[in-house]
Amino acid sequence: MKTGWHKSTKSSGANCVEIRREGDQVFMRDTKDRSGPVLAFDVDTFRAFIADLKEDRSDLPAHGSD
Repeated sequence: MKTGWHKSTKSSGANCVEIRREGDQVFMRDTKDRSGPVLAFDVDTFRAFIADLKEDRSDLPAHGSD
């Protein structure tokens, strides 16, 4: 299964992301830099990521913090 890029329905203003699914992989990129880096997740990890966002997991440490 391969689909094109889709803008998040939760995007607002300049804070937008797009996702694309290919088979069991989900890719995410910043709409401001479409030729920039792309994050890749397996489907289960992406679902867990979205579930954590929906739960507002602000208790998790920021990337790079100890």
